Amino acid sequence: MKTTFSEKLSDLSHMSLEDLIRTVTNGLVSIVMKIFIALVIFWIGRWLIRRIRKMMNRIMVRREVDISLRAFLMNLVSITLMLFLIIVVIGILGIDTTSFIALFASAGLALGVALSGTLQNFAGGVMILLFRPFRVGDFIEAQGKSGTVKEIQLIHTVLNTVDNQTILLPNGPVSTGIINNYSREPQRQVEWTFGIAYGDDYQTAKETIAELLKKDPRVLDEKGLTIHLNSLGDSSVNILVRAWVNAPDFWGLFWDMNEQVYRVFAEKGLNIPFPQMDVHLYKGDE
Repeated sequence: MKTTFSEKLSDLSHMSLEDLIRTVTNGLVSIVMKIFIALVIFWIGRWLIRRIRKMMNRIMVRREVDISLRAFLMNLVSITLMLFLIIVVIGILGIDTTSFIALFASAGLALGVALSGTLQNFAGGVMILLFRPFRVGDFIEAQGKSGTVKEIQLIHTVLNTVDNQTILLPNGPVSTGIINNYSREPQRQVEWTFGIAYGDDYQTAKETIAELLKKDPRVLDEKGLTIHLNSLGDSSVNILVRAWVNAPDFWGLFWDMNEQVYRVFAEKGLNIPFPQMDVHLYKGDE
């Protein structure tokens, strides 16, 4: 049966001065020893947690674990071990750990209700790190934004746009939305639509385009070319062109081909049309 505080005071009041001093001294020594042991255990625990982090990092580097998943797992293990260490230290100090565990649980519940959106983003970050629809360094488009993935945090995904802006996307919507990963495949297909005027020689245009593409070393010849008359527009005959390249060469070939077609078509007498309207005026009866 536990002794109440009032009962302890009553016992102390009936002690002699010598017994009181001895009791207080023993109590202080016991408290100091507990604090000393708790500090030593805390220091040793911190040292062990750092060692575990380094060991985990070496193992994951050796097994080529993705850098984003590596950082997430190391932080998760560190936080879990640190909470366990704090509970152990509290127990050594003689404080009832049950009340602290209940306090942590109630605080966690309150935070969960208050930060429901943040927890959704946290869960989204875990899903991204586990299933890896993209990695650091990939160029992606998600939630209407596009850029290179700079960092995958637990709450946000950090993008760096082509004009060097930093965008933070919440992980919840990203993990459940449509993600266009332009860097996932090593090869991509470039597509153009070139228009020539009605009356121009389609065969000449087709051969000219094929010649330009075959001369470019970035085009993957083994994949073949696609050159077809795609549609008869209001002002132009539209030619659909497709060619395969390695992913890093995509935009370079796209822009260079536009420039070359514009120049060579003019040299061969092929006109690139633009929208225009013929207006006919009729003179009515007087």
